[in-house]
Amino acid sequence: MVYLTFVSVAFLALALLIPRESYKFHEFHDNALNSRLYPVNEPPIWEKIKTWSPAKSSKNGILQSLQQYNPAHIGQQKLSSNSFFEEVHFGKDRQQIGRENATIVMLVRNLELKGALDLMRSLEDRFNKDYKYPWVFLNDVPFDQEFIDKTTMMASGKTYYELIPPEDWNMPAHIDKDKFEHNLQNSWDVIYGPSRSYRNMCHFNSGYFYRQKRLLNYEWYFRVEPDVEYMCDFQYDPFTVMRENKKVYGFVLALPDYENTIPTLWPTVEEFIEKYPQHLHPNNAYDFLTTNETDVFFGVDNPHKHLYNLCHFWSNFEIASLEFFRGEAYGAYFDHLDKSGGFYYERWGDAPVHTIGVSLLLDRDEIYHFEDIGYYHAPYMGCPTSEDVLMAKRCICRDKAFDGEPLKGMEVRPPSCIPRWWRYGSGKTFLNEAEYTFR
Repeated sequence: MVYLTFVSVAFLALALLIPRESYKFHEFHDNALNSRLYPVNEPPIWEKIKTWSPAKSSKNGILQSLQQYNPAHIGQQKLSSNSFFEEVHFGKDRQQIGRENATIVMLVRNLELKGALDLMRSLEDRFNKDYKYPWVFLNDVPFDQEFIDKTTMMASGKTYYELIPPEDWNMPAHIDKDKFEHNLQNSWDVIYGPSRSYRNMCHFNSGYFYRQKRLLNYEWYFRVEPDVEYMCDFQYDPFTVMRENKKVYGFVLALPDYENTIPTLWPTVEEFIEKYPQHLHPNNAYDFLTTNETDVFFGVDNPHKHLYNLCHFWSNFEIASLEFFRGEAYGAYFDHLDKSGGFYYERWGDAPVHTIGVSLLLDRDEIYHFEDIGYYHAPYMGCPTSEDVLMAKRCICRDKAFDGEPLKGMEVRPPSCIPRWWRYGSGKTFLNEAEYTFR
């Protein structure tokens, strides 16, 4: 009996709540609000919301036509945790300010979103917000929507999301798969040795990144990586500095590489030198790669089996000419290395490959050391040493590494190769090459 009474009361309540016009079940006591929700001779807002999607929305879409809600305006309802700020996303002025035909390039995976955003925030605040150079993101799988949305919002300039073609990313057909598998399974003592994707990445960065369709539009690139931190204001456009000073390749740090990652790289380079002597620049930096005095290496030996002393520019920072990499000399150099199979039979990194390439094929005076850019990529840091520069460029250099250990700049302490570059490369300059802009 109690159950029947409850059911009867429930039905009665529902009957009283359902209005005559079924679509107005959300009517409010405020007539002004009802007139906006249920405009005369138009479908109610609820019908519009059901058919609306971000892909169909535009400046003339539902938010604009209703003219009733803009979360950017004072007095408007605050955004909820799952809402999206349409006005910033679509209305942001992304017109490039910088004068150069240049872009910032990041090879990155979806799962590295947090590190990518950390890097972007750092570089935008310290440099790109004043120039709005575009960002090109490269991935061997499609970027997901969360990655696209969040990196777009973080960027000041335009953003492009490019899918690397499989033929540019995957292992080339000429590689002996059995030999590759054998090396892969016996590389546990080599840093990143057992990783297939890492070898694809090094191979791609050595010979294919500059061939990507989107990058064919540009003359200069600034290579960045997730989890890098920039610790000083740039106060100039590094692309302009490169062009005006007739530089082709720029770096921050130079360090010895792990010899067990590249056991046959230098013998393969020597084969290239013998086969293609016409590509070597007469004022190259061969001695930077092959000398081994201890007085420019902090009084310690740098043991190695071949003539190559293992010094390389750390390629997670590069500002360079795309025309150089697309040129005949570098093309012949990479093709020779690629045919040897060392990217897969060993674990050749793109950093020593780039370093040897630019050191042999360029005039050494075309290689530029950015010594005033505060830069950290675990476990190493480069930071200005002048107190005046540190203050003027608003530097906040780390004093501890990611693991809590004390941290100092790597320019003039072991195992830096910078002193060797000063002796055998383009030297140490004591005059400013850039016009600083203090704000």
